[in-house]
Amino acid sequence: MTTPFPFVAGQVLTAAQLNDIQNLPISDKTASYTLLVGDVTKRTIMNSASATTITVDDAIFTVGDVIQVANKGAGTCTITAGAGVTINTSGSLALAQYGGGYLLALSASTFTFFNLGGGTGYGTATGGIGSPTAVTIGGVNYEYLQFNSTGTLTVTKAGFFDYLAVGGGGGNAYIGSSRGGGGGGSGCLQIGSIYLSANQTITIGAGGSTGIHSTPKTASHTILITNLAAAGCASNNTSQAIGGDQGRVDSNAATVYQSTFGFNGGSSSAGTNGGGGGGAGGAGGNGSGTTGGTGGAGFDVSVFIGGGALFKAMGGGGGGTVTGGTAATGGVVGSTNTTPTNGNANSGGGGGGGVDVTTTGNGGSGICYIRYKV
Repeated sequence: MTTPFPFVAGQVLTAAQLNDIQNLPISDKTASYTLLVGDVTKRTIMNSASATTITVDDAIFTVGDVIQVANKGAGTCTITAGAGVTINTSGSLALAQYGGGYLLALSASTFTFFNLGGGTGYGTATGGIGSPTAVTIGGVNYEYLQFNSTGTLTVTKAGFFDYLAVGGGGGNAYIGSSRGGGGGGSGCLQIGSIYLSANQTITIGAGGSTGIHSTPKTASHTILITNLAAAGCASNNTSQAIGGDQGRVDSNAATVYQSTFGFNGGSSSAGTNGGGGGGAGGAGGNGSGTTGGTGGAGFDVSVFIGGGALFKAMGGGGGGTVTGGTAATGGVVGSTNTTPTNGNANSGGGGGGGVDVTTTGNGGSGICYIRYKV
């Protein structure tokens, strides 16, 4: 039974109606809707596969009014303040499918929305290389997208998305002739979540170029998601690598270039060796004798996308006149000549160091993963 709200003067209620006092009628909506005064006595439920809004206008409701809203459609329904209206909430005004809550009028223009669930649902999207990849991590089922190059993330359902963004790796460093080039530091890395309701451009950063240590040069770009401050890391415009420091290439150099993310590069002990580049997961090794330092360890992205170990953002090995520095897992070794190795594409890894470096040894380009629950 449905209680005959609103009551009118002189109306006689039956016992059954009084016992059913909280059974409000359902008001089904299939398109964006603006609440009316009569909705106090109803449950307004959105039912649309597309994104919609439920708008609350000024001077419609009075203090103490409670308006129940919910969303049973696949499209996100967002509770929206009309002109002159303020809606406060500790949760989200965006209701995923089967989410809902109630609005409490504190005045004709101020409301509190109590979200009872469903406002933090994950969205869905397409883009990147190939189809979404299904994976189960920690007992939770996800799909993820992989971007190896700049492209569009097409949001097919608004909601939250997890991201793992790796910036381009740093190039190696050198100081004139006879100096062993240090391994370039790793690309920086960030993991987080963001709510998206519109398509986004994912920009994949290029690796930094080789350059003279302590002299400004081209630095790695960042990976950016529109409306996200920085998924990836900004660089200063010095020769420091993004994420980890470049390996030092001169035992007499006093400056150690350290970035916000990642670990220090290793040191050089002579002009015949260069330190390994720092990585997101460990410091670069020191050069010794005629052998370059080991590249610093990267970060295992399998914690985010599942599968076997897969390292990104590692440092490059330092250059050596006889033996190049050992590569970190997934990275590149140091060289024993003037043409050191570039970092691997989509690794965010640093370029390898060399000897009498003049060219190459650039950092590897970045990569971005976007993940959502299914």
